Formats: sequence, C-alpha cells, structure tokens
Amino acid sequence: MDKSSRIFGNEMSRRNIRAASKNARKMARKHGDDRHIAYHLKAVDNSTVGRALGLKDLKLSDTPLEIDKDKSIVIGNIRMGFGHYRISMAIASAAHSMGLTPLWFDLNSFKGTAATNIISSQNDLYSLGSRISQKSRLFNRFVWEPINSEGFRKLTYNCNDQMVSELMTGLYNDLPKDIPFAATHVWPAQAAVHAGLKNVVNVVPDNWPMALHLAEGSVHTVQTQSAYLGYKVLRGMDKKRILRPMPESDIKFTGHYIDHELVSNIEADCKRRLDRAANKEGRRYLLTIGGAGAQQDIFIRMIKALIPSVKKGRAALMVNLGDHYSVWESIKARLPELEGIVTEHIDDFAESAEFAEKALDEKISGIHVFCHKDIFAAVYSTNLLMRACDYLVTKPSELAYYPVPKLMIKRVGGHEAWGAIRAAEIGDGTFECRTLRDIMGMLRVLQRDDSVLRFMCENIINAKAAGMYDGAYKVVELALQKKAD
Repeated sequence: MDKSSRIFGNEMSRRNIRAASKNARKMARKHGDDRHIAYHLKAVDNSTVGRALGLKDLKLSDTPLEIDKDKSIVIGNIRMGFGHYRISMAIASAAHSMGLTPLWFDLNSFKGTAATNIISSQNDLYSLGSRISQKSRLFNRFVWEPINSEGFRKLTYNCNDQMVSELMTGLYNDLPKDIPFAATHVWPAQAAVHAGLKNVVNVVPDNWPMALHLAEGSVHTVQTQSAYLGYKVLRGMDKKRILRPMPESDIKFTGHYIDHELVSNIEADCKRRLDRAANKEGRRYLLTIGGAGAQQDIFIRMIKALIPSVKKGRAALMVNLGDHYSVWESIKARLPELEGIVTEHIDDFAESAEFAEKALDEKISGIHVFCHKDIFAAVYSTNLLMRACDYLVTKPSELAYYPVPKLMIKRVGGHEAWGAIRAAEIGDGTFECRTLRDIMGMLRVLQRDDSVLRFMCENIINAKAAGMYDGAYKVVELALQKKAD
C-alpha cells in the first residue's frame, strides 16, 4: 500500500518519490526483497528473561506459527543500541503483568532475510557515526548533531523509509492480521502496516519530534506532552509549508514506558534510598557504559574521582558495560588504582540478578562490574541494578525517562537533549551536564548533599501518582482496545 506519496494528507513531491523509489530499488538489489516470500515462525521460550517477563522469541520455522492470538501481543523491535530493546522489555513486562504472553519479534534477528540485511547495514552506519562523533568535535557539530536533530526530522525521510520497509513484509506472513502489535522502532511498525496488520501501535521513543518515527496506519504513542504537540502538528518536518496535522486517533500521550517491576516498587525503592542516606551508608552509583564506550573518557574521570570515596566506604559503584567487555579492559588499563576494589560479574546473569536482589536490603561496597554477551542480560541487568542504586549515571537516552534519580551526562546525538530536559523538568534527574567540569561539580553535590536525593525521590513519587510512568501499560491497553474496536 502506498504510504510514501501522501503522509497524513501531505503531498510529497515527485522528485522525493522518485528518489525514495530509487533508494528502495537499490536496497532490494543489495539486501533482498521479501515482499513475495512467505516465511514461517515459531515461538520459543526466552532463556534469559523468559521467566521474569513471560517472554517468547519468534524464530524462523519450517511450519506455520501456532499461538493463542487472544492472549498474545507481538512486540516488534530491532536491536540498534540498547534503547529500543529497553522499551520493548518495558512493554513486555507490562503485558505480562496484564496476563498476556509477549512475543518478541526482532527484525534484526532473522539472518538471510531482507529485513535483517537492511537493518544490520543501517545499524553499522549509525554506530560508526556515533563513534566518530565522540572523537571529532567538528564531525559531531557539523554532521552528526544536524543529522540526528534535523536530518531525521524531515518528512522526506519518512517517504524514503516507507518504501524500504515494504521490502520486509515477508516475515509477517504467519501473524494474524488482528493480533495486537506494539512496535518499539518505526521499521517494524511500518512493515506491519504494509503487511496488512490492523492493530499496530507505534511506540515512539524520542522527545524530539522526527518524521523518522512516523508509521501512518498505526497509533503513535509518545511519552511527553511536548512530544504530543510536536508530533500532532508535524513540527519542523517541512521548512517550506504548514503541514496538515495528525488525526486525533493517530497520536496518543501515554507517559513514560517503564517496566512493571520498577513502577510497582517505586515507593519502596525510594524509601530504601532515603534510609541509606539517613544511616550514612555509602552513596551508590550505577554507571551505564553502552555501545563501544564512546564516552569512555568521561566515565574514567568519574570513576577516578570516586575511588577515594569508594576506599573509605563513602561510595559504591555498579558499572554495567552491556555486552562490551573490551571497554572494561581499556578502563582497567588506564586506572591501575582499581586493583583490589573491583568485583567482576561476567556472563552469569543468574549471579548478577542475585546480587541485585540482595543489594536492595544489604550493604554493598567497592566497585562491581557487570558484562554479559547475551543481549537480554546486558540490557536487563541495568533494570535490576537501578532499583538498588541511589543515582543512575547515564547519557540522556531512553534511561532518561526511568523513575530513578539520575545524573545526566553529555548526549550522543542532538535528539537526546530533550530527554535530559524532560528529566530536569520533572525533577527526577539533573539537567544535561555537557562538560567535565559540570559533571564533576554535580557529582560533588550528589555525593555530599542528601537534600538533592530527597528532592528527586519526592518528585518520582509525585510523578508516579500522576500516572507519569504508566506508558507501558497504556501502550498495551491501546493495542487491545484497537483490536476490540
């Protein structure tokens, strides 16, 4: 179905359509075209978080898919960094708590298909750009920031993506047309609509409106009020004309996409933080170092600054490296003073989960480092550990929306700036600390002043009462409601 020539009633130029068609043909020649291939799928238990989230993975099969469609929800996603997986886990957690079986549908996991070939190639390009942006200020200022904040914002970008996503529809062959489908990346959402699915919810991740995230034919959900208005009027997506707005039925504000395990324990976890402060226990910091360690220098300086406090029992660090152990090897080589105060938790998710559970109510000391080759363990370890930390130290990515006190460090990509703004305005995180001096100054305050911790915890509890962290539940409700309608 044509989703490129008109986008929410806004005509695209013939030039844009020809360019998009040319690019789609190029992608098909290079990576394949699955529109006329009928793939079969099977649902298998996820070995890592399957028990916790009731999750089943969809894999290629020789026989048609067998599921109970009335008690299932498909979660379409891709692995591109950790953010989209993290949102998917939040949706899965909410769905599981509501009695549904979440089916994990990762378009980047089906080797040999056009979908995986295309996504992998685009992911490689994005990762390369992200790494270069952290090494070259000129590239970051004049190329990477403009692409992420303005390039992906253009309506012409959506025109192009819509044609490419049509090449991925063969993987949807076994999915019932009326099954609830929540996509945490736009490509699975677009492909689902092209494949004829009727109950598609497009779970938009960013707080900065970009045409990149549009999938007409689905219900778009956003986490913030500002994103709602921005997407409603397609803000800034065409510099030369006033665009027709999105219909009311196509855009919904839900609140932040947060896991059931975190939302349901907000009050208890905040009380633990305040009790630790009152008892003069060491401040706990959770550092998330994702990707290829693009911000490695910042984290090294922070760890170095905190080592004296760690040795005196005034601070404890939990460092999640995701699935990049090589980053930790580099950090150790540059910080020989780490010797004797580090405990490594490597590729043993059960042990990591046990540590996180005990850390809720037991004292911890030193520096604990976590790294898992399994992507689910790498992502979900942060979810488990953040309940036991006092402050999460992260760039303003998807983690900026989580109900935990946060120190926001320098962003990667212009679109992330609005995540830090959101956290600062709600009061559950700092503003974006872009320079090392800003970071160190804020870290000193967080380490010494209990009033900031109290301030953030109070704001988190107030935000929960206002329903600000209920986004994952509402996404599931929308998918079910759309099916009922």
